[in-house]
Amino acid sequence: MAQYAILIYTKAHVDEAEVVPGAREAHDRHFEETVRSGALVAAFALQPAADTATSIRGDVVTDGPFVDAKEVIAGFAIIEAPDLDAALKIARANPATQQGGGVEVRPVEGAFIADRPATA
Repeated sequence: MAQYAILIYTKAHVDEAEVVPGAREAHDRHFEETVRSGALVAAFALQPAADTATSIRGDVVTDGPFVDAKEVIAGFAIIEAPDLDAALKIARANPATQQGGGVEVRPVEGAFIADRPATA
């Protein structure tokens, strides 16, 4: 089965008044549904880019995201799906698509996950 990366985008700057009520709960439900379906391989939520990103280009290190944009990557997931159409169906169900953000779906060309010992 093929793997696809789903990049989850949100607005770069969101005021408290713009936060969609129930947004977090909708994302939690989508996460649980994707886990139950067996499609989810990995998922990562990122801290807000404006507050925590550091970018490097050549020898230059700057605070902030690599690209100044209206949207930033809020997180990403790796899923398994039989084909692109199935991956798009899973991605389309992501609440970000209905909350002012969006998703980008890209085939994964290769992957590596470090084998780390469990911590107690």
